Amino acid sequence: MGSTNIDLEQRALADSAITDQKNDDSPAASDSPAEKEAELTYDTGLHTWLQVLGSFFLFFNSWGVINTWGAYQTYYERELLVGTSSSTIAWIGSLQSFLLMMVGVITGPLFDAGHFRALVSFAAFLLPFGLMMTSLATKYWHLILSQGVCIGLAAGCLFVPSVAILPQYFRRKRGLANGLAASGSSIGGVVYPIMFDQLQNQVGFAWATRALGFVAFGTICFSVSIMRSRFKPKEKRKLYQLSAFKELPFMLFAFAMFMGFLGFYNFLFYVQSYAIDTGIVDPKLGFYLLSMLNAASSFGRIAPNFLADHLGPLNMLTPAVTITAILAFVWISVHTVPGIIILAVFYGFFSGGFVSLPPVVMASMTPDVRNLGTRMGMVFAITSIGLLIGTPIGGAILSRTNEYVGVQLFTACCLISSAVLMACVRLLRSGLKLRVRV
Repeated sequence: MGSTNIDLEQRALADSAITDQKNDDSPAASDSPAEKEAELTYDTGLHTWLQVLGSFFLFFNSWGVINTWGAYQTYYERELLVGTSSSTIAWIGSLQSFLLMMVGVITGPLFDAGHFRALVSFAAFLLPFGLMMTSLATKYWHLILSQGVCIGLAAGCLFVPSVAILPQYFRRKRGLANGLAASGSSIGGVVYPIMFDQLQNQVGFAWATRALGFVAFGTICFSVSIMRSRFKPKEKRKLYQLSAFKELPFMLFAFAMFMGFLGFYNFLFYVQSYAIDTGIVDPKLGFYLLSMLNAASSFGRIAPNFLADHLGPLNMLTPAVTITAILAFVWISVHTVPGIIILAVFYGFFSGGFVSLPPVVMASMTPDVRNLGTRMGMVFAITSIGLLIGTPIGGAILSRTNEYVGVQLFTACCLISSAVLMACVRLLRSGLKLRVRV
């Protein structure tokens, strides 16, 4: 009986990776009551959906905090680090994003090895600590260590677990579950910047940043209390799986992610400064552009992920990155208040699919879901290089030319390159057939 249960658990794990339409639309036929019961535990139940809520707050405190950087960038340029170039300041934010992705090389295998709670508990200490130290910072190198390193490492410990745990609980509703959870990053990108702006004006920079730390600590602790890894590992996991790079779709997908994130965050980092410096909006309204973008992004993460369950994740990701690239080109010609607001909202909505769908696509490209954490870590490590150098490159272009058109073109060209590569991945997986769910 014990051997049968182990076999059923291993079979459920292997089947949970979405490999084709057949696997998604019909459960494996079996007369075993135990297997039927295991099948019914996917996608249903209070405990299952509590994992989505817990993952929501992990996103809230990983990408949500990273998405707050635009507010800090503007504040540092105008207050704390006056005289320091935009490119130099941007290294703090890009270091956060780099570490969030890069530590996935370690956190992915650690998650696969069963250390989910240890990773999240460590982040519950390190993220508030980083914010508290940021509140005391007075020099550039203080911010590099506290806001760049500490917060980046903490966010990295939260991110991979937040996306890797959901495939253990969801099959048919995997895209919807991931979209609901991923909306936490957008909600965080709305709540945290507004908190920072309002409190900074009332009680100053230090206590505004500490308040963010208290919220982060409470919400991460909530996730720790309700989230559980469903399957215990039966074997040790490797830090990497080089055989994955023998798969051309996987390799192209990893490069597409690199190119996309090389340009993507330049819009979030510089649209606020662009709107204010060019006189399109006043500083007060300009600050809320980032919140508008993130609010729209929350819907952009849910809707495409819901449709991905029915149309296929790659079929939704490719149009999402393509439209995001087109909007980056449109950015060049926007010079009015309604135009910049509409652009921010549209960019937020369509880019929401671009940043939230990759984990679902990776799950569909992973033959054995038990290796999903490792493969995610590998792709995120490659993506992290783009995140590290992308915004400083944008800042260097801006500092050299004193015009935003170079940044805008750099952003758009990187995104359109990513869109072409995504289209190639889809072509390799489904051929020229347009109605194939992939």
